[in-house]
Amino acid sequence: MSTAPLTDTWSGAPVRVGLVGAGPWARAMHARVLAAGPETELAAVWARRPEAAAEVAGAYGAPVAGSFEELLDRCEAVAFAVPPAVQAALAPRAAAAGRALLLEKPLGPDLDAARTVADAVRDHGVVSQLVLTKRYHPVTRAFLAEAATREVTGARSCYLHGAFLGGDFATSWRLEHGALLDLGPHLLDILDSAVAPIVSVRATGDPRRWIELTCEHENGAVSQASLSGSVRLPKARTRVELFGPGEELVYDTAGIDHEECWPVLRREFATAVRTGRGTGIDAAHGLHIQKLLHRATHAGH
Repeated sequence: MSTAPLTDTWSGAPVRVGLVGAGPWARAMHARVLAAGPETELAAVWARRPEAAAEVAGAYGAPVAGSFEELLDRCEAVAFAVPPAVQAALAPRAAAAGRALLLEKPLGPDLDAARTVADAVRDHGVVSQLVLTKRYHPVTRAFLAEAATREVTGARSCYLHGAFLGGDFATSWRLEHGALLDLGPHLLDILDSAVAPIVSVRATGDPRRWIELTCEHENGAVSQASLSGSVRLPKARTRVELFGPGEELVYDTAGIDHEECWPVLRREFATAVRTGRGTGIDAAHGLHIQKLLHRATHAGH
């Protein structure tokens, strides 16, 4: 779903969003983007470490919630910036309270946990949206629109960086689960959208070092996806190459500014909350991606 141009003035009241989490991603993206408005306001921050929550909230003049229940009382939507297992435990409670959800990928640490989140969203009829960052960039949308006009026979892709080697984003859940759960959702989502729905996926390698996925698509095409967060590169590399009877079509994020994603994401989430109509990049889609992640490591079992 596309929204009104971002140059339009937001005429409605800002959506009051409570933020769960106060780690590196909460600081780098969620808090500042939600506080920037005008479509949203940062209503409160809650984290298991109150001092971390206070630091994040204080930068934007937002209150700190003393508990998750207090956060729910202060907001109409909840944004999650926490490890998958924590999100999977708390998101169903927020959905049961009638709060819209801005969810991280993956939905949960495993398929059962992800299904619990998606089922709660469906059962309680709340709006949800998934932070698949690249899907909100105009370059990605132009690529997917062009891909829809092509006959694709095969595809190659990669998402590679060295963040797991050290630094703020070498967090425990990423080091435990590796690139498949962290980077896999982004690449599988783009391949599933650009080529055709993925019907089977097989994995080889170690997700904590390098993992290779082979996907078979509904239209008979085959694609490869290389994933690693443990290789030394000057900057992250995300590239998708589509091949067929016509000229190749290439998507490469090397030249894009990811800051362009956030106003689009914020506007579309706020619009979805106000209208009750989601974008399709939602919990149900997140569950579809999680099923693919599960198949990758359970093929033949």
